[in-house]
Amino acid sequence: MEQPVDEQAGGAETDADDAVDEQSAAAPDDAAEVSIGTLGRTVASLGNAAEPGLWLKTPLVSVEQSGRVYYAETNTTVDVTLIPIDGPSTAGSRLSLQAMQALGAPLTGLPEVDVFGA
Repeated sequence: MEQPVDEQAGGAETDADDAVDEQSAAAPDDAAEVSIGTLGRTVASLGNAAEPGLWLKTPLVSVEQSGRVYYAETNTTVDVTLIPIDGPSTAGSRLSLQAMQALGAPLTGLPEVDVFGA
């Protein structure tokens, strides 16, 4: 005598398998958004001086990530957190007070910096 197949149990396994497949498929998309290497050159203005830390708010990235900025005038590179902002990649960026000081950039100027993803 054959045992009846429990379709609901089979469906639960399929749902669990689908959930795992969806999570696996989503992971590469998230990783693809992190930018590595040279991201471009941007004009940086002083960001919110009350916001501590070493950061660059820029449209050159789509997700928050580690990176570096290089200021050719002083031949200085600083590790920063790259924070995405809306706008075309040609738009300017905002650099933290601490990062501007570390680069030796003029606080009232508009220094051009090269941006790199880590």
